[in-house]
Amino acid sequence: MSTEASTSRLDLRVLDAPVERTLGAIDDLLHTTLAELRVCLDEAGNSRDAVPGPLEVDLVGELAERLANHGKRLRPHLAHWGWVTAGAPAQTFQDLVRVGAALELLHLFALVQDDVMDRSETRRGRTALHVVAARRHEQARGLGDPELFGDSVAVLLADLALSEAGLLVASTSAEIHRAWRLMTVELVDGQLLDVTHTAGRRRDLATSRRIARFKSGRYTITRPLQLGALVAGADREVLDRLHSWGDLVGDAFAVRDDLLGVWGDPSVTGKPAGDDLLAGKPTVLLTWAHEMLPDAARPLLTACDDGTLDAAGVWALQEAMEAAGVRERAEREVARLAERANSELGALDAGPDAEPALRALVESIAWRSA
Repeated sequence: MSTEASTSRLDLRVLDAPVERTLGAIDDLLHTTLAELRVCLDEAGNSRDAVPGPLEVDLVGELAERLANHGKRLRPHLAHWGWVTAGAPAQTFQDLVRVGAALELLHLFALVQDDVMDRSETRRGRTALHVVAARRHEQARGLGDPELFGDSVAVLLADLALSEAGLLVASTSAEIHRAWRLMTVELVDGQLLDVTHTAGRRRDLATSRRIARFKSGRYTITRPLQLGALVAGADREVLDRLHSWGDLVGDAFAVRDDLLGVWGDPSVTGKPAGDDLLAGKPTVLLTWAHEMLPDAARPLLTACDDGTLDAAGVWALQEAMEAAGVRERAEREVARLAERANSELGALDAGPDAEPALRALVESIAWRSA
């Protein structure tokens, strides 16, 4: 497969119309959830006769605004097709919608927390929440540290999103609860490994792959697929097949994510290129760079590990990694994973509706530019 395809946008509108019905129902449930939250907050405010302060934060408004700027919506798409693969019983549709809405809230939680931990300035082409809140604090001449204020606002909003996600799946089956718990534990563990290994300047391929799989591939691809299938009552054999196929696609998603983190176009990705290099992230690409870069480029890796890389250094390291073949190696890895996923798609026995959609998802995920 030509790497030229990697310039394409991840466009899921090509998939079958039934997904749109699911997404529409998810949006309706999210709107209802936000309305219920508004009632809760209004009641709490009235009960204590609260007076809004100059730096008051509209939690519900912020949640609504950031949920509306939802990006690719991969997770509810995957949950839908997992449900279809397992038979899509009509009586389970509302549980599918609850899981899909919960996945959207969980993803918002993860993005907001990730932006705080990575000190990211933008997300999906917009200023990150913690930055917006910090600027408001500065403009209002608020008491204390503006950065701490911004971080606190973002963390609290993310906590609320996580809480509401858990409430949405609370009425589903015990099997879904177990899968949801496993997914969230993996997500947090992967993020924690990312934080600790970045700080510890540790680079090894096994850990880099585990971080990528847990904080990216599993909760984006594999677990949403399985959650949708569990809603439909899938047995262990179906779940295991989805697990194997989902990890292939999830690993491809993670490698592409790393590629975009180094060489992505900010006007398309909505976030700065080179952030992973500035932060010295323990990505697979940087692990390969330590193996492949010539001695002349080693000072760039040292600066990356020391956290002293500047904008010029980011550009130089990007160039050095490309010249050494790191980018080409990553593109080959994505192509290999996508090819394996497509070759094993038949084993899923997904059916005439789901199989073409899942094949289109593989192509979109592997060769996306955002």
